[in-house]
Amino acid sequence: MNMLVTQLALKISGDPISPDWACYRPPHWPPPDDWVVSVDLNGIPVSRWREPSWDYSVQVGRSFVLKFTGGHHPKVPPLGSKNEQLLRLATTWIMWGSRGSQSWSSIDVAFSSVRRIVVLCEHEGITADQLSKFPRLFPKVIGLFPSKHHKKRVLVLLDRLFRAREEIGFVIFDEIALRYFSRHISESADDEHVQTAYIPPRIWVYQVQRLRLFLDDFIAHKRKIEACFEFCVKAYEHNFGSLENAVSMVSPSDTYLPFTKQKKGAGKWTKRESYGRFETTAENYGIAPLLKRWVGSGDNEDIDVRSLSTYFTLVQNVGLAYVLNFTFQRLEEAAGLRSDCLLWEENSVLGRYLIVRGETTKTDPDSDAWWPTSPHVEVAIEAISTVARMRVRCAEANPAASCSDDDKANPYLFHGSFEPWSTSRRNKPYAVRPVPQSYQSVIKGCPALFDDEELRITEEDMRIAKMFTPNLEKMGKFTIGEKWPLAWHCLRRTGAVNMFASGLLSNTSIQVILKHLTVLQTQYYGANYSRMRLNGEYEQLTIAARYEVVAKQIQALTSDRYVSPLGMQRKQEIVELVKVNEFRALVKAARKGEVTFRATRLGGCAKRGDCEYGGIESVSPCAGGDGRKPCREALFDSEKRESVKRQLAALEREIEQAKPGSPRVRKLEIEANGLRNFLNVIDE
Repeated sequence: MNMLVTQLALKISGDPISPDWACYRPPHWPPPDDWVVSVDLNGIPVSRWREPSWDYSVQVGRSFVLKFTGGHHPKVPPLGSKNEQLLRLATTWIMWGSRGSQSWSSIDVAFSSVRRIVVLCEHEGITADQLSKFPRLFPKVIGLFPSKHHKKRVLVLLDRLFRAREEIGFVIFDEIALRYFSRHISESADDEHVQTAYIPPRIWVYQVQRLRLFLDDFIAHKRKIEACFEFCVKAYEHNFGSLENAVSMVSPSDTYLPFTKQKKGAGKWTKRESYGRFETTAENYGIAPLLKRWVGSGDNEDIDVRSLSTYFTLVQNVGLAYVLNFTFQRLEEAAGLRSDCLLWEENSVLGRYLIVRGETTKTDPDSDAWWPTSPHVEVAIEAISTVARMRVRCAEANPAASCSDDDKANPYLFHGSFEPWSTSRRNKPYAVRPVPQSYQSVIKGCPALFDDEELRITEEDMRIAKMFTPNLEKMGKFTIGEKWPLAWHCLRRTGAVNMFASGLLSNTSIQVILKHLTVLQTQYYGANYSRMRLNGEYEQLTIAARYEVVAKQIQALTSDRYVSPLGMQRKQEIVELVKVNEFRALVKAARKGEVTFRATRLGGCAKRGDCEYGGIESVSPCAGGDGRKPCREALFDSEKRESVKRQLAALEREIEQAKPGSPRVRKLEIEANGLRNFLNVIDE
């Protein structure tokens, strides 16, 4: 074993682990049993090397524990002492060794991968350092990792451990085993790309509107909720002697609880107050119907003081769903936001627009944690931050929470319950946040949120969803007549596609909801008007969605839906220029600029390069409203007929009200003539 200890260090990107802390580097190899491997934010030891598990929850911001011994849960099988020791050594090298993992997520993947292999060895009655001597087990090792992508990651990991065999002192996979693994990967078929499901517009709009209804209901009762919460906290503070006692005392007797029925005269000597059933207090503050509406299953549902905490958590989850619908963040990104996350920007082109900003201390400096979004998000942030500030007031009174000054002034938006009537987080630090629930769990926990019948998939829903997810039915979860399985990750792609697809999907609600965001996105990414550098992944997501929509729009050109104002021959010429029918090939061609299509108010434009008119503010140049021929590149969408008729009626009313012969009237008449030309072509 040849080890230069000074080469070892724990260097997690963005994590403030000081070289002065004991966990920064092991004193020697193998490390001593009592070596401190994790500390809290003050450098106080949390876990030691020989312990059954290592806890890094404080650093990660959520529950993050590496479990070596196992056996307490079916998903974490137990290990014998020898295999446990080998896993501990391999993990130490993965974290502290040369080219060590630089993110907690990569450590998580590497640890779970190696542990699977060690568990297999334990099951087969061998130790992990003997595995290379048993070729019959190689296929079983490979079978532990179903996807080709995961196999490749494991191969890289095992190769890294093999090359460090002299330093570590043992080998899991030797050269022969690694060659076998590599050959299997090269000969196996590529993973079938399972695209993230695109949520049909009808269902997407429905869930957004219901989420907004819930949030508006909270905002309407905001002052009453805050007043009721303040009363309840004061009641607990009085009965326990202090808020610190109320939030930290374990299993207090019922005589301390202000909303528990007490014996007559029970508070005579203790001076503790009893207010009877909490429902009476909720009625006094005007929030009982609100809690019954969303937390209970009906008006007759009993509520207690814990219902208030349940409602607060529901506000956070519904707000999270609403934010994800408009920011296209990943779940963990949105769940890590703080109360000051909203920022209004302004410039001469876009006007005033909203930015959601995450904590930049843990992000790649080349990809700032800033996301442009819709003003709709403001109501969600207001609701969630109201709950966050009420909860942090209780958290800061609890010594176990160890709230920092920043936590108190600028709390996390999404957190657990620290209220004195809740027991879920009495001994947990504020820095460790709960793992967000799945969207399905949120829906299940609030039956009043969505109507199951509205979520059932129709034939039209399936048709539109398959436009952007051709292999949708292969997933096995999407069937006509069944409920659409809403999921967080689907909101990202659906929102991005919807921004650019308002001309393709005939759903006016989408256009209304996303109008501001669509303009912001197309102008920001089209002309770089903003002085900011936004989140890199966000940009990639929206750009990819834009080209998908362009490709789908081009595919639609061949149908009878689109016509050229210059006749069938001209339309055929435009279609011939495309010459590509396969969707993926079209996406590629759109990226390269080989084919192009942009949506206009009348349909679309096939012109390459910029257009001085645009087809949005004015459509008269597209349709020949000024007396000239219609544009050669214009295509009219027959599905926009009713929309154009409404636009024409509005213009005619404006003309009637304007001063006759004025420049404004002449401009309006030219625009109206263009719309009439459109209708004449469509109705032929």
